[in-house]
Amino acid sequence: MTISVRKLSALALLGAVLVGCGGGAADTAAAPDRPPAAPSSPASGASASPSAGPSAGASAGASPSAGAAPGQPAVVRKAPPTMAPGPGGLTPVFERGRKGTDKVVALTFDADMTADQGPRAASGERFDNPQLIETLRRLRVDSTVFMTGRWAEEYPDQARSIGTDPRFEIANHSYSHYAFASPCYGLPRVAEQDMAADVKRAFDAFRKAGARNVVPYFRFPGGCYDDRALHALGPAEVTAVQWDVVSGDAFAKDGDAVAQQVLDGVKPGSLVVMHCTRSAAPVTEQAIRRIVPALRAKGYRFVKVSELMAERAS
Repeated sequence: MTISVRKLSALALLGAVLVGCGGGAADTAAAPDRPPAAPSSPASGASASPSAGPSAGASAGASPSAGAAPGQPAVVRKAPPTMAPGPGGLTPVFERGRKGTDKVVALTFDADMTADQGPRAASGERFDNPQLIETLRRLRVDSTVFMTGRWAEEYPDQARSIGTDPRFEIANHSYSHYAFASPCYGLPRVAEQDMAADVKRAFDAFRKAGARNVVPYFRFPGGCYDDRALHALGPAEVTAVQWDVVSGDAFAKDGDAVAQQVLDGVKPGSLVVMHCTRSAAPVTEQAIRRIVPALRAKGYRFVKVSELMAERAS
């Protein structure tokens, strides 16, 4: 089998080992960017069926929510859209919305923490950025956080806060943030036979933290993958999510430069990769304060990855 490793620029991904995000109490009273549309019926190549991702720790399936008050109807959570597997059961890859779609854009934030970075967190290094999450809430920006299981274990209160706020959805960024293909910016590699289990372990960590808004999407650490990884992840039943706009926020010092790079790259249906951490992406929150009003002035609205995928399938 021919293996081809797909990766982004080194500038964008140097921070992949170090970045993360967090937030305080959910602002559930905040109005959405727009009233949420009813999920569209998926077209060929997409499916609205629950995947193994949510069953491993999410509650995104189309089933009544637990804890409904006696005598009150249970809230039914609709299953998020997913893509059908490729030839031979390869995990499908989603990179952006349909061309020619409305002016929508998905901002995504990687909450990275490798399995061996516990001592650094214990010594005071912060892999979270509550200020960024609060700014997204204040600006009423729906977004998707790709979280590692190790991050959720380090910051369970923040994982629960993000994962119970309807403003956000949590997607899987692996448990360990080790590479699923090599070379990948010096990251240790997950053994091929352990890849699906690593993803499941992350879903388990989200569930243990109390996150509910979890979707069956997966982002490869470092953005690195090959056909072997896509095949190995088949049992996890996730849709891999990449991007078409690189923010360049990792280790950046100039928030305006990061904002301009995003503004120059966004097109209708774009999917932007960003990071949120106080140590490795210190200007992301500053950039967001410029990006959001600038894109809204151009007529864009902000959607989660699940909404972007649903619009592509419609």
